[in-house]
Amino acid sequence: MKIATFNINGIKARIHALGDWLDEAQPDIALLQEVKSVNEGFPREHFENRGYNVYTHGQKSFNGVAILSKLPLENVQIGLPGDDSDEQARWIEATVIGRQALHICGLYLPNGNPAPGPKYDYKLSWMKRLYNRAQDLIQSEMPALMAGDYNIIPQPEDAATPQIWTDDALFLPQSRDAFRRIVALGFTDAFRARDPSPGQYSFWDYQGGAWNRNNGIRIDHILMTPSCADMLVDCQIDKHVRDQEKPSDHVPVWVKLDN
Repeated sequence: MKIATFNINGIKARIHALGDWLDEAQPDIALLQEVKSVNEGFPREHFENRGYNVYTHGQKSFNGVAILSKLPLENVQIGLPGDDSDEQARWIEATVIGRQALHICGLYLPNGNPAPGPKYDYKLSWMKRLYNRAQDLIQSEMPALMAGDYNIIPQPEDAATPQIWTDDALFLPQSRDAFRRIVALGFTDAFRARDPSPGQYSFWDYQGGAWNRNNGIRIDHILMTPSCADMLVDCQIDKHVRDQEKPSDHVPVWVKLDN
């Protein structure tokens, strides 16, 4: 089973590029972030024609997450538990019915800038709720993963120029500590389990020639519970997708599981 996460930065602007990548990479499941579309406006047929079942948690102009799955899903839920008043579309989860049941969670963690400020407070509050959901997943007997744009640079080696991120919400000590607390519950960072080397990024800003200078950061992560990590065969970053016409500023990250 191949599962990918991809912040596409607008489904309407990226629909053909996304379709080309799906045709090339052939993931069984794609977890999308920042679709920037209400549910009714999501171009379902474009992906249903490729054999995907489509599930969305949309929001006009901002945020938005989706699941494209060639495999049957059950128990699709939207919204990160813990705050019924949170109207931002940042979380979707479901159970994949395969050879062995697998729970998948797609997330778009808040950016948090400027920090300090209300947006950073929201980021940290959201991460506390994420920690609680992660605890539940660890305690469950079902293998599970949480994949998406975490807006967290975990370590200095996850940035080409870490010194310029010192005061950014993605790299502040409180942000990284909150991420480490989640990982410490027993999660495996799928990519680092396969490739511990520096210089591996999933995001390059549109400004300042970041892509051409490889001035990137790694902020798109797939965290796996121990029983899910036992299935891990491979994890890669499809860096070449950033060279497409009108690309997202993110590229896909995918895992292959023996499931």
